[in-house]
Amino acid sequence: MVLKLDVNHEQEILEAAEQVKQNFGRLDLLINSSAMLHPSKRGETSLRDVSAQGVISTLTTNTVGPLVMAKYFAPLLQKGSGAFGQQPAVKAKHHSGIIANITAKVGSIGDNGLGGWYSYRMSKAALNMATRNLSIELGRSRPKVVCVSIHPGTVNTDLSRPYHKNVPKEKLFSPEHSVSCLMSIINSLNIDKTGKAYSWDGTELPW
Repeated sequence: MVLKLDVNHEQEILEAAEQVKQNFGRLDLLINSSAMLHPSKRGETSLRDVSAQGVISTLTTNTVGPLVMAKYFAPLLQKGSGAFGQQPAVKAKHHSGIIANITAKVGSIGDNGLGGWYSYRMSKAALNMATRNLSIELGRSRPKVVCVSIHPGTVNTDLSRPYHKNVPKEKLFSPEHSVSCLMSIINSLNIDKTGKAYSWDGTELPW
């Protein structure tokens, strides 16, 4: 079943969750991949480029949207089968579902040595905080839901296209390769790995 929704509209998210509930009654995996670089399609290179509306629009799509998705789909994930990830031997540590928020390396505060891209960096850093908060709240629930942020690498999409010339050929991933890497990470997750950020190769990213 394919559902069309705009993550900037809460009512559409609510209606999508209701349709999933009516048709399946549960959800095993939620991947929040909605993103925009900036309304202008170019990241800010200096403070002069910053506009309030640009920041607000970017955070609405990249941060608020995934958080509201989690709000409405978490109850379905708590009814999930635990089909994704690894289940520990201890039953109390089993999880029923997984939330994977697609972040970006440039959203890492500890890794930021270049600056720029105010809106996009801020939106992904805030998304990482949402991931951490979700992991704490949904990690206390029974059944538990694993929540992580995952950096997919530089993927050959419209979002990254203006910057392809600066990316080594071997570091520019096809969507298919990126998805394969992401699913490998997702299928390795358990409750002990919740609340963290991972890069496409499985290494942990600093917040």
